[in-house]
Amino acid sequence: MSATAHLGRVSALPKPKPKERYGASTARVGATQAKLSQASKMRSGATKALSTYMPKNKKIFLLAALFFFFFFFFFLALISCGLSQEILQHTAQMARSALDEMSASGAFLRTPSTFRNFISRDSNSPFPPESGRYHLYVSYACPWASRCLAYLKIKGLDKAINFTSVKPIWERTKDTDEHMGWVFPASETEEPGAGPDPLNGAKSIRELYELASTNYAGKYTVPVLWDKKLKTIVSNESGEIIRMLNTEFNAIAENAALDLYPPHLQAQINEVNEWIYDGINNGVYKCGFAKTQGPYEEAAEKLYEALDKCEEILSKQRYLCGNTVSEADIRLFVTLIRFDEVYAVHFKCNKKLLREFPNLFNYTKDIFQIPGMSSTVNMEHIKRHYYGSHPSINPFGIIPLGPDIDFSAPHDRERFSN
Repeated sequence: MSATAHLGRVSALPKPKPKERYGASTARVGATQAKLSQASKMRSGATKALSTYMPKNKKIFLLAALFFFFFFFFFLALISCGLSQEILQHTAQMARSALDEMSASGAFLRTPSTFRNFISRDSNSPFPPESGRYHLYVSYACPWASRCLAYLKIKGLDKAINFTSVKPIWERTKDTDEHMGWVFPASETEEPGAGPDPLNGAKSIRELYELASTNYAGKYTVPVLWDKKLKTIVSNESGEIIRMLNTEFNAIAENAALDLYPPHLQAQINEVNEWIYDGINNGVYKCGFAKTQGPYEEAAEKLYEALDKCEEILSKQRYLCGNTVSEADIRLFVTLIRFDEVYAVHFKCNKKLLREFPNLFNYTKDIFQIPGMSSTVNMEHIKRHYYGSHPSINPFGIIPLGPDIDFSAPHDRERFSN
């Protein structure tokens, strides 16, 4: 077939009509435009709806929405990770455990006691000094409670005021939360040295606080001086309890003549108490409970400055305020008796041991041998409590074997006797 004939055949083919060539494309464009128009109408409707609810200040609205979504997803994350319960538990523990009384720098900050009533011989006092009316709850392990027990013994008041000791190691105080604290044994034979609550049948010191105040939210500490008649806590402040025991019960005390806070020494005793409490009594706790190096070193430095000061004073006189035993000596003793056995190891107070201070060491033996004092020291309870109740410090609860100091051994303090 010739080229001319071929071209003729091609030209003879039917040509598509314009409608057939562009119709499909036109239809697609039309559909797209319709959809865009519909979307535009929807956007317009949404904008109108949004404008109905959006405040005049759109920035505030958007900012509020941003914060809402941020906190919503934040709390979702807490719940999913199981952290919300842990945070709540920790917050509850903050108010009820000395281990959590911390500053932002990691330093230990002890909170004050709450019950501060006073037994008085005043005729108008709601708490008169009556024999058999009051009961003292203590722990042999606690130095603050032990000084109250010491007064009970050396003043001869243990017949007028009975006492009960709790178990040495903290346990759960309720099944409904994680609080660990002082508990009573279930029987007289369960824990030597401790006994059940004979008055209220309480299972823990916490229950006593809740009996005294239904909305109490502080720490559940010992000592507790309990009023049997009014069924409440008179005081849980050891510094004030020992003042009551020193003077207000003299009419029924067997050793009423002993005055550990005589008027002529009160200013001196107060001054000594202040720096001994800060540097030594509370100082060992500031060392042991510190959570950062700086506060620990600061507390340890202050501790040994105070101990050196005591050593110097006791090189010249038998007791802290002269040659007569006073309140200041009892307050210092309860820390010294625990020093080598507990604080040197558990609280990292190991720069120098008590036994390396010749005057302080002999002085501690001298106080220990005052009639009645030795019965207030239960070293088994002391060591079991500290090493067994602070898992953040001693997670496995291992109790060191030594040093087993004999505080009944002879001392040299008689050289200062008049």
